[in-house]
Amino acid sequence: MTNKHRVLFVHQEITPYLPETPMSLIGRNLPQATQELGKEIRIFMPRYGNINERRNQLHEVIRLSGMNLIINDTDHPLIIKVASIQKARMQIYFIDNDDFFTKKKYTIYDTDGKFCEENDDRIVFFNRGVIETVRKLNWSPDIIHCTGWLTALMPIFIKKAFKDNPLFNESKIVYSIYDDTFKGQLKAGFEKKVKLPGINAKDLKYFKEASYVNITKSAIDYSDGIILGSKKINPTVAEYLKSCDKPILEYQGEENYAEAYNAFYDQILNSK
Repeated sequence: MTNKHRVLFVHQEITPYLPETPMSLIGRNLPQATQELGKEIRIFMPRYGNINERRNQLHEVIRLSGMNLIINDTDHPLIIKVASIQKARMQIYFIDNDDFFTKKKYTIYDTDGKFCEENDDRIVFFNRGVIETVRKLNWSPDIIHCTGWLTALMPIFIKKAFKDNPLFNESKIVYSIYDDTFKGQLKAGFEKKVKLPGINAKDLKYFKEASYVNITKSAIDYSDGIILGSKKINPTVAEYLKSCDKPILEYQGEENYAEAYNAFYDQILNSK
């Protein structure tokens, strides 16, 4: 009997916890389809403060919570919550923290439509929180599929800071690019927050001016394969992709994308 391949889904949005969008629908339906196609899955997303815990039956997983993540010399408690989608036999893990998520009753943009000023801390905390929780679960993924710019640090963290960790040293990264550009850039000094042992100055080149384009370029550089999740993506990113020697799965329609994505996972796993 062969072991099932393991896919770790790291998603910016998943419905029904957030409104339906092309990204949140894939976040909901792709893991289920992947599981039905014979792979083992785990799913993570941020626990934004506008997610109703009671309605969605989120509860804290005490055995996974209680760790502190240090960002810029400050301790931030990591809280892990979980909810189940019963008919799909899936659990969703939520990365939570009072200051970055619970108290902010919105997602990426605040109630006035302004880009959330904590997004620089949130992206670091979310990606590191996923990695630390997977370590606690002692679950080694074959594929890590990242969706949305809030997951853009996962590739550099896995490929540089955790490249020698036995849980991740053979993991392949697939990064989905969507039409989710934000204007401006994350706060000055962002590269210091990204810096972990194993990440050097050259690796941090894109984070000194951490615009959407630059953090996406970093995600592309450290990924093993790219999926176009939207028909149209940022034109500068699209141009950059042309110069990258990476397997790319072009935009797929709604009907057969799960099969195409899973065939792409297998292609990445079978590549040297």
